[in-house]
Amino acid sequence: MSRKISFPENFWWGAAMSGPQMEGTFEKAHENVMDYWYRTSKEEFFNEIGPNTATDFYHHYKEDIKMMKSIGMNSFRTSIQWSRLIKDFETGEADEKAVEFYRDMIEECKKNDIILVLNLHHFDMPIELFQKYGGWVSKHVVDLFVKFAETAFRLFGDQVKYWTTFNEPMVIPEAGYLCGFHYPKYVNKGKEAMQVIYNLNLASAKTIEIFHKICKGKIGSILNLTPTYPRSNSKEDLEASRIVDAFYNRSFLDPAVNGVFPEEVIQILKENDVLWEQTEEELQIIKENTVDFLGVNYYHPKRVMIRETPLDCDVWTPEQYYEEYDMPGKRVNPYRGWEIYPKAIYDIAKNVQENYGNIPWFISENGMGVEGEEQYINAEGKIEDDYRIEFYEEHLELLAKAMEEGSNCFGYHAWTGIDCWSWNNAYKNRYGFIALDLETQKRTVKKSGEWLKKITDQHGFFVEG
Repeated sequence: MSRKISFPENFWWGAAMSGPQMEGTFEKAHENVMDYWYRTSKEEFFNEIGPNTATDFYHHYKEDIKMMKSIGMNSFRTSIQWSRLIKDFETGEADEKAVEFYRDMIEECKKNDIILVLNLHHFDMPIELFQKYGGWVSKHVVDLFVKFAETAFRLFGDQVKYWTTFNEPMVIPEAGYLCGFHYPKYVNKGKEAMQVIYNLNLASAKTIEIFHKICKGKIGSILNLTPTYPRSNSKEDLEASRIVDAFYNRSFLDPAVNGVFPEEVIQILKENDVLWEQTEEELQIIKENTVDFLGVNYYHPKRVMIRETPLDCDVWTPEQYYEEYDMPGKRVNPYRGWEIYPKAIYDIAKNVQENYGNIPWFISENGMGVEGEEQYINAEGKIEDDYRIEFYEEHLELLAKAMEEGSNCFGYHAWTGIDCWSWNNAYKNRYGFIALDLETQKRTVKKSGEWLKKITDQHGFFVEG
């Protein structure tokens, strides 16, 4: 016997993407850090594939938006590239070619009755501002970002209702300053990472402040919330889990929604003399300019335990408080190495409901990257990605349960609509509802795209039992 997993009729169904991963570098005014990283270190990218062409959304946006609409998407998120829109970073003057492109793309969404969410930063700091000022460690760069945002709001704010400031801001300090897997590839620069965390929160709040002075829409932030589970219920493991959650989740979630930083973070930073530079005026701006809604990216949980192996590091870093715990028997996506744990999406929903005022929120990314999807092409040339459909249905069933219990979730965006370039992983793992042939740029709807159309038509899906 089957039962229906139902969602509201006005629920957002769609996907997320970003400018630097989709558009290509055509006619761009400046390079961003990812463009520069690829140009100077091609060997670090899978099959040496870079962002130059990517999915060529810059030239294909009309057919792409139409295609996304045809598979049931009523909404999607992409980003405006700072390095494309702005001609002069110091003044905020716009590049006319970029203005024309983004205006046309916005108009195409309207024609297809698609709700557009525009994000302002997706790991794409202009390289010039990194080399000249140090990037996000600089408060001058914070102010330049706000100028960029103001330009975008004045140009497009009357056409686009939903905006977000940052995508996964925690990735910038974590990947760039602590773990070394995104440019500038620093490792264990804990004090700098903390300043980046603070400055990103300040930039978001200042952007929200200017948005509400100019625009009548809604503005939020997209956070990668990674629920943290301790190895055991021992006092030590629980404390490690609490600290990890405070640094990697709440250092952005708390300021975004409640306007304050977690006390645990402040206390640890003071004890270790690594507290960021802050002023009372800035803290007040953060307190008074919180998000209207929240986007949540969820892929996998974080399992931790108290650190038992000494850390080979002579500077302060959050890693000294914990180690990753490799839980026996966990389900893993073998291509990405990430644990598959759908229950965490329910835990996120309840956390937002119970501890963050049940703020309106949506799943802004959730997805499964698979390498070598060509092995699943059927006789008609379509990729039969049943594994992805199963992944989505497992997560959606638990999301629906949380919504039935009152969680204020209004949408679900997968990563991603069309296979896209993923930083130094390039096209190693594919995520899209729509397959991309890199050589011909031909797009083909996958089985998961047909599945999406079906569930959006019937506002849900059926499961056995």
